Amino acid sequence: MKIILGSQSPRRHEILSYFALPFTQVSSNFDEESQPYSGDPKKHALHLSQKKAEAIAQNYPHDVILTADTTVSIEGKMLNKPADEKEAFAFLSLLAGRWQSVFTGVTVRRGDKVFSDVEETKMLFHKLTPEQIRAFHKHCYFLDKAGGYAIEKSGSLIVERIEGCYYNVMGLPINTTARLLKKVGIDLWDHLKSF
Repeated sequence: MKIILGSQSPRRHEILSYFALPFTQVSSNFDEESQPYSGDPKKHALHLSQKKAEAIAQNYPHDVILTADTTVSIEGKMLNKPADEKEAFAFLSLLAGRWQSVFTGVTVRRGDKVFSDVEETKMLFHKLTPEQIRAFHKHCYFLDKAGGYAIEKSGSLIVERIEGCYYNVMGLPINTTARLLKKVGIDLWDHLKSF
């Protein structure tokens, strides 16, 4: 059974690699910007993950396809990948000292069977000075990350509190992914890797 990870994200690749599960990583080439935002970040993340899987299924109709989409939301406003450093600075300035929600929509598709779900993680960031934000962006590549930040490694300095799945913030919630993969006959418990 061939498994396709429909994402170019190195973080999603890393998380799926925690398991002894052979997979191929490909890009969906789906234009996320073509989908209008309905005002619900949870539904939007889920919808995009489904559309990514649909696009990949055209080239891999008989394989298991795993896709995901992550978005950051604060007070109803959705923060996607920043266009540039100026927007990334504005994002972190907005998030600093406040609670936010991170939603990841996950879709597993095999043939005409499609299973999707969305996970939410709530986070509170520390209050950050402009100098700290600039220093953070100097050392963190932010253009490919929803909200313009990463919390792994030294990025952990910006997080005061987290409620929910840490891996959801990285882009692939493990328990949601495991539950969906099991629906197509793949049990991650059968693919544990020594560590």
